[in-house]
Amino acid sequence: MDGDAIGLRVHARVNPAAVAHNLGVLRARLGPAPTARIWATVKADAYGHGLHRVLPGLAGADGLAVSQLADAYASRAAGWNGPILVLGGLLDAVEAQGLALPDLHLTVAHPAQLDWLRDTPAGGAPPSIWLRYMGDIGYTGFDDACYRDAYERCSMLARQGRIAGIGHLNHYGRAEQPDGIAQADARFQALIRGLPGPRSCGNSAALLRHPDAARTADWVRPGIALYGVSPLPAVDGPDLGLRPAMSLHSRIVAIRDVAAGERLGYNGTIVAAAPMRVGMVACGYGDGYLRHAPAGTPMLVNGHAAATLGAVTMDLIPVDLTGLPPVPIGAPVVLWGTPGLPVEQVARHMGTIAAELLTSLTPRVPVIPVPAAETDGPGPRPGRSASPPGTPRR
Repeated sequence: MDGDAIGLRVHARVNPAAVAHNLGVLRARLGPAPTARIWATVKADAYGHGLHRVLPGLAGADGLAVSQLADAYASRAAGWNGPILVLGGLLDAVEAQGLALPDLHLTVAHPAQLDWLRDTPAGGAPPSIWLRYMGDIGYTGFDDACYRDAYERCSMLARQGRIAGIGHLNHYGRAEQPDGIAQADARFQALIRGLPGPRSCGNSAALLRHPDAARTADWVRPGIALYGVSPLPAVDGPDLGLRPAMSLHSRIVAIRDVAAGERLGYNGTIVAAAPMRVGMVACGYGDGYLRHAPAGTPMLVNGHAAATLGAVTMDLIPVDLTGLPPVPIGAPVVLWGTPGLPVEQVARHMGTIAAELLTSLTPRVPVIPVPAAETDGPGPRPGRSASPPGTPRR
């Protein structure tokens, strides 16, 4: 147990230097002299890591991509001075009346958002607009029949000085698959052919699985990979050269030997098939560890691989210590987030994805920043400047 964790039953550690390293890995995927710029996606408070904690590691990004306008203001308050893309755009007409952030970029996904922008006074620092194409994911955005009409409306707003520029945004629905973007990208490129403006295509999966296609975009929008997590099936972050930015830690608070046939837990859920040694880990669903985590979910106890017994409670997780070297009370436990136990591996056992685990920790879990002296990754690079959307690169 490290010194900062003395007295803590459970805690997370967040490493901004790992984020800086991962940003460098992703930029390298764009080639030796990349022209595509990077929106670093920091939705859900930087995927649960805390924007203020990871922002030093994102100094080399070209812009931040957030979920909603309130997040853009929070990013400015945290010290980010570069471009900010609001992926959700405007929620209502009131938000449109209060736009006051410089270098603000808004995604527009439905006609009402254009109505709200039309009704705002011209002047000040108008936002740049990114038209969202519905594409193969099919959630929000303009479909093939409506996209060009929306573009014409944006052109009128630009002539009136209500917006600063127009870009084209697509989000692939199957980018993690080897054949996941070719058809969707061809459809998008055909739709916007002849329409000026930069293109933003691709999340972490598109950048990692289809780097050649990503290099043709003007902006890419990696998210989960920035935090050291692989978006690709059956591939973990370390396999891609990524470093985990968050780890979750606890300790053993009780140990007992259990006879064969003995039952443990509420309603005797756990039945010992043979004599076994059981430890109790001081973490549970009250901390954000998923209650439905099945028996066999991996963790590291005192540096050794171990497996849970299921029956997660609000405060405790039973773990099988049978066959391990002697484990003392207070022994450290890693629940996920080290090279030896990637969060993706734990998520697969739970039947979910890593992003759910990272964003599920509750407020009662203290977060300890990893000091720079404890990391071997590169520090953040100087920040880049980026202009509003203009003419696309070809």
